[in-house]
Amino acid sequence: MSLSHKSIDLKRRMREALRGGGEQAIEKQKATGKLTARERIIALLDPKSFHEYDLFVEHAGRDFDMSEKYLPGDGVVTGTGTINGYAVCVFAQDFTVAGGSLGYMHAKKITKIMDHAMKLKVPLIGINDSGGARIQEGVNSLAGYGEIFFRNTQASGVIPQISVILGPCAGGAVYSPALTDFVFVVDKISKMFITGPEVIKTVLGEEISMEELGGARVQAEITGNAHFFAENEIDCFEQIKQLCSYIPWNNTKKADSFPKKPPRTRQYSIDKLFPTNSRQPYDVKDIIRAISDDSEFFEVHEFWAENIVIGFARMSGNTVGFVANQPLVLAGVLDVDSSDKAARFIRYCDAFNIPLVTLVDLPGYLPGVDQEHAGVIRHGAKVLYAYSEATVPKITVITRKAYGGGYIAMCSSHLRADFVFAWPTAEIAVMGPEGAANIIFRNEIKSADNPEEMRKLKVKEYKDKFANPYVAAAYGYIDAVIEPDETRDMVIHALHISADKIITTPSKKHGIPPF
Repeated sequence: MSLSHKSIDLKRRMREALRGGGEQAIEKQKATGKLTARERIIALLDPKSFHEYDLFVEHAGRDFDMSEKYLPGDGVVTGTGTINGYAVCVFAQDFTVAGGSLGYMHAKKITKIMDHAMKLKVPLIGINDSGGARIQEGVNSLAGYGEIFFRNTQASGVIPQISVILGPCAGGAVYSPALTDFVFVVDKISKMFITGPEVIKTVLGEEISMEELGGARVQAEITGNAHFFAENEIDCFEQIKQLCSYIPWNNTKKADSFPKKPPRTRQYSIDKLFPTNSRQPYDVKDIIRAISDDSEFFEVHEFWAENIVIGFARMSGNTVGFVANQPLVLAGVLDVDSSDKAARFIRYCDAFNIPLVTLVDLPGYLPGVDQEHAGVIRHGAKVLYAYSEATVPKITVITRKAYGGGYIAMCSSHLRADFVFAWPTAEIAVMGPEGAANIIFRNEIKSADNPEEMRKLKVKEYKDKFANPYVAAAYGYIDAVIEPDETRDMVIHALHISADKIITTPSKKHGIPPF
């Protein structure tokens, strides 16, 4: 066959493979508001940067008449491209081809691009849209998932791993996204669950829709399995691009620096945002924006465990990870979910050389039978472990309440924060003034002619003596008591001088966190 004939044959084969599941399947996909696998990749990556590999891979199934079927690319598209000019590896399951089901060669394509990502030390982005394991291929499908999970684990803390759920992701398939760093979902499109509605109905007799069981809002607001929620696929891809601008490409690098920009102080002025009344709540996100470059804050897990706020911002042009109690929700207490949320983010930042800035305002851990029985001790210990383990620069600012175990857990000097600053409004004590006064001065209050008046006097006495930053500062637990409007400059300076700190840790294979 001549060269020209071979070229014609190549083009014919490419056209056939690029058709995916065919026009009818593609129309059905788009009717549900979904893009095709290749359209998704092209929308995500820089223009004209996508290079596809393994286009001509064919499935390995031979039973149940599978040998007679042609599945273009075995239902998954893999390749490389760039985001913001930097290389990434990507795969996208093609629901138009056998429902995106995972067979042996489908998994081989994914694990191959995962191996490339590790070898090249670049982020891996996986777009999930699959009906699950290909039953016709039996144990080979299960083996494929196992190989993916192993690679997810090996890549953890080495390269960023991003999962995008743009369709069903059920059964064993959901564990790959759960092993990755960030999970993105889209309203009315994303579905995640271990067992579907039909199985639940059969086994438990409970009726529930796919959306109510594992839709995007459920995963973003209730379970915490998803870190980012979008209204449509294009918005989702824009979120991913924004995230990529904040994080480094692997664990040997630091995130890109940007030109330093002052905060938009007309809109975000601490003096106007922070209340003079110590009982009045405020939005800690406004405080973050008041000290961040251009007042920009990219929040992670925005809709789950809202009593703590986590996310990325820049200070003096460099990425930092913020962890902050949210007084607007449950007074900013630590509970089971917020502890998990904070601890995981702290460990991510530490793994990828992102300094941590912690804003503290909490009355402690959330009390109650439900929390105790849910394991608040074990979950709360994760925050202690994560901060203690982290070796990146750690800067803490106590704005108001820092009581009991909450004071210790929120990156106190005792967990080796590099610098701890406190505003004059800070209250650092074993417990809140009201509770402490009731215990310490119980007899005096009880025997007083006017117990309520005596209690108020004793609360004030306790506040004056202990509920302030100066006792802790006297012991050196606070490095400086600062005015709120000094916060940005103090934090930037602290980050700068601690950037190259050297930490010596005990020799060990790894620690054992309270998982």
